[in-house]
Amino acid sequence: MSVARPVVVTGQQIGAGWTPALSVAKALAALAEARRIGAEARYWLADEDHDRAEVASTVGLQEGRLTRHRFRFNAPEGTATGWLPWGTSQQLEAERLWGELPAPDEPTLRGHVLKLGEPLWQLGLRPFSPTDPALREPIQADLQRWRSLDLEATLSHQAERLEAEGAPLPLDPRQQSAWFSLDPLSGLRRRLELGEPCPQGHWLSPGAALRPLMQSLLLPVAAAVLGPSERAYWRLAEPLWDLVKLPTPRIIPRPSVIVLPKGCTVNADQLDDLREGNWRAFSAAGTGLPSQGLVISKSDPAWGPALGLRFTKELDRTRKRLERLDHRWMRDQSSARLGMDPEHLRQRLFPFGKAQERVLPGIHWLRDEALIHRILDGMDGRTNLILVEES
Repeated sequence: MSVARPVVVTGQQIGAGWTPALSVAKALAALAEARRIGAEARYWLADEDHDRAEVASTVGLQEGRLTRHRFRFNAPEGTATGWLPWGTSQQLEAERLWGELPAPDEPTLRGHVLKLGEPLWQLGLRPFSPTDPALREPIQADLQRWRSLDLEATLSHQAERLEAEGAPLPLDPRQQSAWFSLDPLSGLRRRLELGEPCPQGHWLSPGAALRPLMQSLLLPVAAAVLGPSERAYWRLAEPLWDLVKLPTPRIIPRPSVIVLPKGCTVNADQLDDLREGNWRAFSAAGTGLPSQGLVISKSDPAWGPALGLRFTKELDRTRKRLERLDHRWMRDQSSARLGMDPEHLRQRLFPFGKAQERVLPGIHWLRDEALIHRILDGMDGRTNLILVEES
């Protein structure tokens, strides 16, 4: 398939329910950038990766509480995610977690993700699967040629340089394979050792460090929207672009999105205090705390050592009780300023202690058309943190 215009690409390993929600943020960021520069936005379905634990793990809402959930797939270990079955049992599980969902057009995890992504496709973003035989088979000769260039050695040298700089290295090419084989019939993906031939009828499958190159081989990528870890492992590919004679794409940092409860008045500068439970930052300045009403601070020597020691212990216990009252008072003050209980707000914005976009499934955003438009409107390129109110 030929693409006439340059492409802004982003993507994610396909996860149940579009988990994590940052996948939606990346998709909308690519669409916003493409509109700015007159390009086409493509969402790369990383459906040949095989991290089953990652794509199967998500959260649901049960009786008002978030619960962890992991889908089970009846497929051999090492099966690429695009081939994982999504049948009646997975669909029912998903609906118990998130409510009614559209059934996929094909009974695979890829089909499930494609169906849930329709609100994005309707906005002009286009999904792209690198496992389409019509696209993948014609590039096998190019991938074989790349493999003959011993890119592994260059990757290892680059990893050593990055380590010497103190740069993050979330992917170590000295430990992780640069090449895999992928059976297009079963979806089984297997590591290829250095010099090991790819089995007949299987596709060469680049590892994560080489995936940026394959993206530009299949698409005219002008820019890529990447998260922090992706930007770190894309640095591994820096010396490879000239070797494979491809232009280096421009990198766009992924914006973060926080969806606020309706009526909440928190702003970006307050998020760190909210996450840390620092309610003092939200309470009214100059107002006395309950503990400040404690005037006596030490014992009188005339009481004697025994009574003085007992007094000190009682005073310490009283201070601790009053400090709990201080916390309660500051929490009440914070509620008035933020529009809701700050502890409940913290749990909404930072479930399990992490940013909500890293924990919650994107399905909640995707089924809210007005919210999707507000997030997209906020992606004007001027900020990397977008706060929007839920519908």
